[in-house]
Amino acid sequence: MKLISGGVCAAKGFRANGVHCGIRKNHSKKDLALIVSEKKAAAAAVYTTNLVKGAPLTVTKNNISDGYAQAVICNSGNANTCNANGIEIAEEMCQLVARETGISASDVVVASTGVIGQPLDIAPIAAGMEELTAGLSIEGGAAAAQAIMTTDTMAKEIAVEFTIGGKTCRMGGIAKGSGMIHPNMATMLVFITTDAAISPAMLQKALSHDITKTFNMLSIDGDTSTNDMVTVLANGMAGNEEITAEGWDFEAFMEALNTITVQLCRMIAGDGEGATKLLECVAVGADTEEAAKTAAKSVICSSLLKAAMFGADANWGRVLCAIGYSGADVDVSKIGVSFKSAKGEVVVCLNGAGVPFSEEVAKEILLEKEIEIFVSLGDGPYGATAWGCDLTYDYVKINGDYRT
Repeated sequence: MKLISGGVCAAKGFRANGVHCGIRKNHSKKDLALIVSEKKAAAAAVYTTNLVKGAPLTVTKNNISDGYAQAVICNSGNANTCNANGIEIAEEMCQLVARETGISASDVVVASTGVIGQPLDIAPIAAGMEELTAGLSIEGGAAAAQAIMTTDTMAKEIAVEFTIGGKTCRMGGIAKGSGMIHPNMATMLVFITTDAAISPAMLQKALSHDITKTFNMLSIDGDTSTNDMVTVLANGMAGNEEITAEGWDFEAFMEALNTITVQLCRMIAGDGEGATKLLECVAVGADTEEAAKTAAKSVICSSLLKAAMFGADANWGRVLCAIGYSGADVDVSKIGVSFKSAKGEVVVCLNGAGVPFSEEVAKEILLEKEIEIFVSLGDGPYGATAWGCDLTYDYVKINGDYRT
């Protein structure tokens, strides 16, 4: 397993592009992305559990109900949610891809991100399709990553190379996500591609299992979006024997997928709206995995803890407080807490009570850009990791006039 360049175009047979078509007023920002596979690919997806869902999710779910897809189109600047003609617009986006590429409209994953409740005009998308498809290339992953951004300050892409059955396989992904991040299934928008051969059923199994320990353990602000979706396309062009059951090959595939998703989680958390720090809570020693996950995510979601991290204040009581109301079945008298960063580690709590520590040393540790909150829950065998960011003044500024 090694990191490589290329993003969603690292795997064989994938091309991508991103352009500005006119959905967004800022002409310097791309707002339309397209990813195309040379061959039809096995497809899997997970969707938001929010009852209010963007129309593209409904269309995508229908399109990949047979387990296959060949392209992904996504616009930014408008979420296509709560629109009377939303389904019609999403379907028309698929038809535009079909018209320009020859791919069946029913083999297109469609996604949108941006403001909720604003009418989405198909005209700029239609006008931009020729440029979008003409520019498809194996170097186009970065442009696609830029085109799906909203309040993100950086494009998020990663790729890995791994081996299955003696064949070299590649997997890459791009993501957007900065605010309205508190997934309960998947998260934000994430598009992953691979040339590994795997059946649709096993691909869905891999994705559905992975998100429980990655994207579902990520939170920026506690708001579950209406358009969250993670999709994976696997076109089989690496030439490995198709994975149709659990075993060593499936484990290797899962490891590659987890490498991609963990890194994207970290990128999203570190780029949270207004964020200055990436927070990672590692909870160990729980009697059950659920207790570890519940405790870790509660800490990451605590607005008080997030604010303390912004101020580099080692207010460990907020960690215990968050665990206490989380609902996790833990023995409070066994909890230990320490803060870690590139500057070192400071233990602040043992057996549920404070211990003497240097406030000056703690502040130096918490002034770093990446902070680990290490929580020991006892001597159980289970652990979990959650990701988030600090809460800053800029988060309110960004969301105070997000629509206007």
